[in-house]
Amino acid sequence: MLPRLLPIFLILAACAETPRLDRSGSLPPGPPPAILPLDELVAQAAVPGLSDTVAPSVAARAARLRAKAAAMRGPVHDPATRERLSAAIAGRP
Repeated sequence: MLPRLLPIFLILAACAETPRLDRSGSLPPGPPPAILPLDELVAQAAVPGLSDTVAPSVAARAARLRAKAAAMRGPVHDPATRERLSAAIAGRP
């Protein structure tokens, strides 16, 4: 049914008016902004409010999160559970 209706939809879509795209002040006049390499942008970025007392706690939290991520990289099931699941799957018809 859909293949028969597809040409009708395409014809109706072709008859539709397309919206006019204009630049009604949405962009400031002048040259477009320069595209800079990411390294330059990161070097120019300043982290406001990151004091010497906050930085160690952020570093410690990052270390804890990295350690947690490393612990999660291992196998999901222990060997006994994996063997039991494999046996159950092999026994299915």
